[in-house]
Amino acid sequence: MRIGVLTSGGDCPGLNAVIRSVVHRAVVDHGDEVIGFHDGWKGLLECDYRKLDLDAVSGILARGGTILGSSRVRPEHLRGGVETAKGHVADLGLDAIIPIGGEGTLKAARLLSDAGLPIVGVPKTIDNDIASTDVTFGFDTAVTVATEALDRLKTTAESHQRVLIVEVMGRHTGWIALHSGMAAGAHAILVPERPFDVAELARVVGERFEAGKKFAIVVVSEGAKPRPGTMDFAPGSTDVYGHERFSGVANQLSVELEERLGKEARPVILGHVQRGGTPTAYDRVLATRFGWHAVEAVHNGRFGMMTALRGTDITLMPLAEAVQHLKTVPAERYTEAECVL
Repeated sequence: MRIGVLTSGGDCPGLNAVIRSVVHRAVVDHGDEVIGFHDGWKGLLECDYRKLDLDAVSGILARGGTILGSSRVRPEHLRGGVETAKGHVADLGLDAIIPIGGEGTLKAARLLSDAGLPIVGVPKTIDNDIASTDVTFGFDTAVTVATEALDRLKTTAESHQRVLIVEVMGRHTGWIALHSGMAAGAHAILVPERPFDVAELARVVGERFEAGKKFAIVVVSEGAKPRPGTMDFAPGSTDVYGHERFSGVANQLSVELEERLGKEARPVILGHVQRGGTPTAYDRVLATRFGWHAVEAVHNGRFGMMTALRGTDITLMPLAEAVQHLKTVPAERYTEAECVL
């Protein structure tokens, strides 16, 4: 068989591990040929690719980013390029395409699958918000990086008697904030699923200082917002891909808390450091398993599906189900976090 692979959307620790796994399983065990499209769906639409053999994936297991590159393609361009993509797949003699990506990538995968292309998806996102899989690779690395940063920030916050508002990634879901905040013993966690009351937050932080503590750490997802009317808040804009551009909740919240508490409050924005660099052992293993099972799905003709982790097993889920809704933080998980803050 001849298999095409691509990585699309934001980079994520573990992408190279998936690529490596696909090549090893396909080439060594099945005698397949694998090609990799450059820069995601753009590479497929422009027929820009390279051959992926064992030498091409040597030494990439622990490397962050993606050796194939990534980009975002506007939805209308992809919809308009369906016939072009089908033509390139036919010209290249491809028996299957394995796209690796998050919500947007999987939606595009479903579009092309519905158009008749043989596709098996692999989910990735540091946000861990794809509902059809228990965990996505990249999440553990992001949480580990954020937790280490929070551990380090505690000492400087205490030394200067400050409130630090640490902004982590999480557009629509608060999984990174929840897990890193719990792991690091943060004193408040704010997530997109639960709009916060700034007066209540100020009360919680203020009581900590009144009890004799010298600092406080607040972890906030980039997509968290205050309850309407509880504070002045500048909303963000929308980019050309339909993604919300946030205006900086940590910056705005630090000003508000400093005014209310009379304590120095500083924003710390972790940003892209959370999704760069070496993946954790957990993410390397999960990514490798996803790649292995994607190749098996191709050979079993299980197209229109994506790999997913359920419990400790890797299974296949329909792409149509994967993109129906996001996996958000349920109320009971947030309640658990509140009990240990």
